[in-house]
Formats: sequence, structure tokens, C-alpha cells
Amino acid sequence: MSKFTTRPEILGTFGVVATTHWLATAAGMAILEKGGNAFDAAVAAGFALQVVEPHLNGPGGEVPILLYSAKTGRVDVICGQGVSPAAATIEAYRNLGLDLVPGTGLLAAVVPGAFDAWMLMLRDHGTMELSEVLAPALGYATSGFAVVPNICKAIENVRALFETEWPSSAAIWLRDGGPVAGRLFRNPGVAETYRRLLGEAASASGNRESRIEAARRVWYGGFVAEAIDRFCRTEAVVDSSGRRHRGLLTADDMARWSATLERPSTCDYRGYTLCKTGPWGQGPVALQQLALLKGFDLDGLSADSPDFVHTVVECAKLAFADREAFYGDPDFVQVPMEVLLSDAYNDQRRRLVGERASRELRPGHIAGHGAAPIVRVAHGSEADVAHAGAHGAGEPTVARYEEVEVARTGSTRGDTCHLDVIDRWGNMVSATPSGGWLQSSPAIPGLGFALSTRGQMFWLEDGRPASLAPRKRPRTTLTPSLALRDGEPYLAFGTPGGDQQDQWSLNVFLRHVHFGMNLQEAIDAPEFHTAHFPSSFYPRECRPGHLAAEGRFPAATIAALRKRDHEVEVDADWSLGRVSAAAKDGPLLKAAANPRFMQGYAAGR
Repeated sequence: MSKFTTRPEILGTFGVVATTHWLATAAGMAILEKGGNAFDAAVAAGFALQVVEPHLNGPGGEVPILLYSAKTGRVDVICGQGVSPAAATIEAYRNLGLDLVPGTGLLAAVVPGAFDAWMLMLRDHGTMELSEVLAPALGYATSGFAVVPNICKAIENVRALFETEWPSSAAIWLRDGGPVAGRLFRNPGVAETYRRLLGEAASASGNRESRIEAARRVWYGGFVAEAIDRFCRTEAVVDSSGRRHRGLLTADDMARWSATLERPSTCDYRGYTLCKTGPWGQGPVALQQLALLKGFDLDGLSADSPDFVHTVVECAKLAFADREAFYGDPDFVQVPMEVLLSDAYNDQRRRLVGERASRELRPGHIAGHGAAPIVRVAHGSEADVAHAGAHGAGEPTVARYEEVEVARTGSTRGDTCHLDVIDRWGNMVSATPSGGWLQSSPAIPGLGFALSTRGQMFWLEDGRPASLAPRKRPRTTLTPSLALRDGEPYLAFGTPGGDQQDQWSLNVFLRHVHFGMNLQEAIDAPEFHTAHFPSSFYPRECRPGHLAAEGRFPAATIAALRKRDHEVEVDADWSLGRVSAAAKDGPLLKAAANPRFMQGYAAGR
């Protein structure tokens, strides 16, 4: 495969930032130029993304963060995934006549975890005041930002829902007819929320850390929590079930929760150590894929060969089947990660990879653990289309289904967000903010933003690792990555994309490791993924044997994959994948970003 780039790989020595939106990249870079470190810059970029990509994340969302601190010499995970409400029991939902948690509305709401995760990192690793790192986002919300076309598409797809059922959202997103692509849009509600937050936090006596702690108390125990509590208690809103429901999230749920610091899950692969979240996220799926791929000779292949695509996809099917069978919040269930990542287990699993595409969901068997996956095969009818279009849908996960899925769900495609930062001291951050999508839950009056609907990932069946339980983390798809090379921190990377995240980002990693592509070449190469396994999002369907591939793959590759029984769906040439990445190679810093949809950018000097 010839190497090709849409733009150069960014090279520098001072600092690099790569995100899914150029304004967030600029915000992060500006903080580095002011003397801030990677942690300060990442927080600034994260808050900026909440404002400029409101259809992909928001202040009411969540974020997992992987960080490397040059001071501690350690990789850590910050879990910014909020938990389910105390009142969220399977019985409570079943009594409402539900067999799935709705993908929209208030019943899927969990504690908004992003704010506390950013504050934890800023307090313990940053150097700047909250007011400094929040300034870019506050400026965009107050003075306006240029709207990207997908924001307008997201709003148009739920315009009728806003006009008839969600007036608090209509007041923001349909004001003066709604945003226009390329023109400035302001969010006075978010601006006022952050101004009030900063004002109340500034009154705290003491140092920088005490003011950050005060902001955490305001968010989770002050006016923000009170507004969320009041709205969930008093408003019954229509959701994807087609009925109206009140929310279960309370101020007490918010006050009892805080972000946590954890050790990463890891896998060694060809001189690299890949670090991911624990099994409360899907991160270990990437590690399992590497453990399976260890037994194949990929070096002799090419990135667009049918053998490479087939091998990677078949290993992904096995790893994701294990995700469905075994993964859940380890505070509630024992997840046998040591076995799942062991050579012995994966040597056995690897034997299932044959010459033809599998159509079965085949999890492994580990005594005393797991449960058989629930399979809901994808289907569609005119009734389904009409119902879903009227009531919205869950996360906007994959852009490739634009026309079909907009008709079916009433929501635009879009993924989530991602950012990577490395500074001149060698600090690294990889974070994947998401949730609180403007089109998936009504805006909270007085706050200017919506709640996360991540609770749709829970199953309403007893005894499963990912079954709903009070104050439990949903098994999220958000999965940033950080890799060491020969024991030294080397690469921060990740992507939006729901269930596709640990496919698209792993494909980039494999191209870089096996085929010598630089970061931009690896990102620009044609992407592929499978939806063979159950989706994490409402209505939780799967597509056995499915393989999506960009049209830039050679025709011979597509034909060979179909001959191996893959249900190949050829998508537009530049439509899959949203990966960004940053690396530290000795004193040289590198960065690259996704060119698809002309929105992601890397910067550095």
C-alpha cells in the first residue's frame, strides 16, 4: 500500500495538541504558550469541545482520561464515568413496561462525570487556575463560535421533537430559527453557568487547589446539582420508548459521587505496552485484540490486503464477544481480566480464526464468570423508522450510516470527541469526552446543557456483568489510549466512534507498528470495522458477519473479503474513523489528526 497523507505530521519540541475540532486544538495550544502544562491544556481543550461540539459532548457528559506524569513517572486512569442513580433498579424500569433502557430522555441519565474528572486532573497535575483554563470555552459560549455543518444537521433531525416535546432545548437550539453553518452561535446558558461557577468558587479562601475544590462542591452540591434534581423530579419528557418519563437522578446521587484515580489495564505487544481503562469501559477489548494478534505474522502483509483486514476483524469479533460476556463495573462484578489477557487463553481463542468470516458470536468460557451475550439482530421496518424518527435515539456513533440511520432514529451521526496533548516536559494526556448530546436529552433549564444518556448501556436482565444496579458505572465505549515503547511513554491516541473506537484506533496503531507509517499516514489510510457484535446503544442490535470498509480499499481486496463470506458494506472514501494522535520520540514531539469532515486538527511547535 502506498503511503499517503492529506497533511503533514506535525513536528516540534515545545508542545503538541491534536483534537477533533480546530478551536479546541487552538485553546489547548494557547494554554501551552502561556506556560501551562499538558494537563492544563487538556482541560482547556476539553471544556472548549463541550461548547463547539455540543452534538458530540457537553458539560453534562463524561470523560475517561489516560495520563502520564513526568513527575510521578506513572500512567494513570481518571474515571470520569458517572454512575446510575440510587433509584435505578431493574424492577423500577420493568414496572414502567420497559425491556431496554431508553436511548434518549431522562431515564438513561447518569451522574455527569466529566466536570469532576477534569477538576481532579487540574488539581493534582495542573498548574493554572480554573478561570484560566475555562476562559476559551467561556469565550466561545459568550461571544460565539463558527458552527460546523453537523451541528445544524443534528438539530434539524430533532427539530420537531424540540418544538413539540422538549421546549427547554428549543429555547437554546431553535433560537432565531437555529444555528447556521459557518455563522456565529452563542450559548448564553452555558456561559452564565460557568460565570456563576467561577464566581462562587473564587470566594473560597486559600490557594489554587482550594478554589478547584470549591468548584467541585458547587457543581455536585450547589446550584448545578439542584437544577438537575428539580428538572428530573418535576418534568416528564418523551423518550425513545415513545412515552413520557421523569428522571431518577437526584442531587444526592451527584453529591455522593466523585471521579476516581485508577491503574490502567495493559498488554505488551512487540516492544510496546498499550495502556487502557479497566473493564468498566471497553478499553481492554483493544488489549485482547493484541493478545490474539500476537500469534499472526502481520509484518508480511500490507495495510490494505484482504489477509490483514480479515485477520484483524476476526480477532475483533472474538474480543468483542468477550466484552459482551464478561465486562462490567469491577466494583460490582468480578471481571477475569488476568485470564482474558493471558497467553494461554488467547492461544486457545486464536484457533477459532479461520479462513472464512464467522457469523456467530463466540465468547470464551471462564468458569464462574460471565453470561451469554444477548443478541438482537438488526432489522428495520417503516413502523420502526417512523417511531424512532419521532422520538430520537441514543448516541450519534458512526457517520457512515448517515442517510439510513437519520431516517431510522431522527438523530444525526457524529461520534463523540477526542484530544491528545504532550508538553515539553514529557507529560501526556489522552481523553475521550462524550455524553450530554444536545439531541439526546432535553436541556436543563437555567444551565444550558443536557444530561448524559450513558445509562442506555445497562441491560435490564438480572445476573449479567453489565446489568443495571444502583450507583453502578455503565460499561462505556469511551476508550482513550496511551502506549509506552521500550518502557518509555511514547504515544497518546484515540477516536470517537462508539463501538468502533477500539477498532479504528487499533487499526492506526497496527499500521504504525507493523507497516512503518507515520501518525498522519496511519490515520489517513482507508479504515474498516465490524458491527458483528451487539451495539452498546439503544436499541442494542448487531449485524452478524458485517464488515464496513471505505471505498478507497482496492476492488480486489473487497472482492476477496466477500469471497470469504464477509458482509462487506463499502462506504464513502473518507467516512470512517476519527483518530487523532500525539507522540514523543526522544526530544521530538509529533501529532496528527483526522482529515475526515474537515474538522479535526493538530498543532504544535
